[in-house]
Amino acid sequence: MNKQNLIVSSAPHVVSPVNTSRIMLDVIIALVPAMAMAAYVFGIRALLLTAVCVVACVFFEYATEKILKRPVTISDLSAAVTGVILSLNLPATLPPWMAVVGCFIAIVLVKQLFGGMGQNFANPAITARVAMFIGFATAMTSFPLPVAQQTADAITGPTPLALFAKGLDVPSNAEMFLGTIGGSMGEVSALALLIGGVYLVYRKVIEPTIPVCFIATVAVMAILTGNDPIFHVCAGGVMLGSIFMATDYVTSPITRKGKVIFGIGCGLLTMIIRLYASYPEGVSFAILIMNILTPHIDSLTIPALNGVPKEKKAKGGDK
Repeated sequence: MNKQNLIVSSAPHVVSPVNTSRIMLDVIIALVPAMAMAAYVFGIRALLLTAVCVVACVFFEYATEKILKRPVTISDLSAAVTGVILSLNLPATLPPWMAVVGCFIAIVLVKQLFGGMGQNFANPAITARVAMFIGFATAMTSFPLPVAQQTADAITGPTPLALFAKGLDVPSNAEMFLGTIGGSMGEVSALALLIGGVYLVYRKVIEPTIPVCFIATVAVMAILTGNDPIFHVCAGGVMLGSIFMATDYVTSPITRKGKVIFGIGCGLLTMIIRLYASYPEGVSFAILIMNILTPHIDSLTIPALNGVPKEKKAKGGDK
């Protein structure tokens, strides 16, 4: 009779099928409706740009970890998720080489140089999008019209937010909800993003706190300023940002109160930029700013342990 070694370890003894790769796979599944809608609206080039971003992000993660002699983590699918999310923040007509530059910024500069997954100070896709907007301003703001609306004289056109900023007629709320408009690939259909968000909440990948607070703040700010709340929720990147980027585990607060503050802050900054700044969209900048503030939000909202008194500030020369 063979004897087996008994392995003794400290508690808790929890066995769970949930791991990073499973969570990332759920995020990819949740993004499928948005990717499918992008392909329907903009054609096959949308899927090709997504494929370029995924391959580039996975390659940069593999190469960087090899160079830095770290364990290779591409199997956890986090790099692939970054590629998909970044692609959905881009115009379908963006030259692939620019997308590759964005992937380099996201994976190498924002993620790996700060220590890899769990160490980055901001969402890689958001930071890359902001950097690309600054570096490739023309290409990043040349949004293609839906394939069905393109003519020999008109291939690109203004987004609903650009029309709003100029005081021109905007698409109907139904068009923006369903997704028959121009814009970044993943921003056109609020319905597709909402389906993905419901799936993530059902799978308990995300909590609804941040998206609900983000979206509700945008709606309330729109009402208070005399604007259409449905338009501001469906237009631009509010749905994509609130569901898939603001909820990033690494760069969002860990407490419920912190998540509320974070979501409200994102919504407030988004609307301030939209209504009072020169740039018609503010989601990426809002999330990036709140990412930077996340450590401070955590430090202010983490409750004290039971039985552990709060530290008193030293007075005078007392230590």
